[in-house]
Amino acid sequence: MDKIRVLFMGTPDFAVGCLEMLLNREDIDVLGVVTQPDRQSGRGYKLLPPPVKVVAEEKGIEVLQPLTVKDEAFESYIKEKNPDLIIVIAYGRIIPKFVLEYPRFGCINVHGSILPKYRGAAPIQWAVLNGEKETGVTTMMMDEGLDTGDMLVVKKLPIGEYDTSGTMFEKLAELSKDALSETIDLIKEGKLERIPQNHNEMTYAPMISKEMSYIDFNKTANEVCCHIKGMNPMPGAKITIGGKIVKIIMARPVEGAVKKAGTVIECKDRLVISCLDKNIEVLKIQPEGKKQMEIEEFLKGNSIFKENMEI
Repeated sequence: MDKIRVLFMGTPDFAVGCLEMLLNREDIDVLGVVTQPDRQSGRGYKLLPPPVKVVAEEKGIEVLQPLTVKDEAFESYIKEKNPDLIIVIAYGRIIPKFVLEYPRFGCINVHGSILPKYRGAAPIQWAVLNGEKETGVTTMMMDEGLDTGDMLVVKKLPIGEYDTSGTMFEKLAELSKDALSETIDLIKEGKLERIPQNHNEMTYAPMISKEMSYIDFNKTANEVCCHIKGMNPMPGAKITIGGKIVKIIMARPVEGAVKKAGTVIECKDRLVISCLDKNIEVLKIQPEGKKQMEIEEFLKGNSIFKENMEI
């Protein structure tokens, strides 16, 4: 088989590893990269390019940043490039039917969950938030639904006790390269099998909002710890004390006498807070306007927390 002509559509860091993998394969010809427009970011609202664009330009790959992929201009672009395969990874927009049906090998998506669980925009975060013990990545043949296409290759990975959305993001981005590479190998060998999803088992993973970041101590200690891990690194798991926002970066359930949910049990040598069923011990914290720090360092100069105070 000749080189497979690939058009790549992706935007964030999660997609970068797969793009680099494709560029390093001698049997793949990356025709171009389609990504989101540059966005303003930071305090100075500086215009920043998507991570995928940065890598593509470093490698001398043509980059297109259309405002929409649903017009005649983009249809003409697809016809001009004439890809054998379109690979879509966290592009961030709905792909129209014409694009889905144009390539002879179709459009393949790499999704950060074990489908049909956690369809949607934030599968990695929700798997951590919900206390899953395992997650993974799925390559699928895209259709017009939201992550409803036939599955192709599934790779699984355990979620460790201290894994966060951030650490799982990195692990699954790496695993995505293996899943996509295997999918391409199966295409070349003519052995690719399509496995329909069981739609009755689907769950949805909507976008994470800043409003979701605040900790509710009227939940079990395990649920609170999962919330903290799921909100790490963004937007962060927050509490408000004296009008100031404090982020709890990492915590673990601990045994001990339980008081009213949200009550500070200890705050001298360690920081312990009661939840619905048991307590949590805070291991790492970030006061407003300061860097993250281990709880021991924070408590040396702590004037925020008081024993028996309610958060």
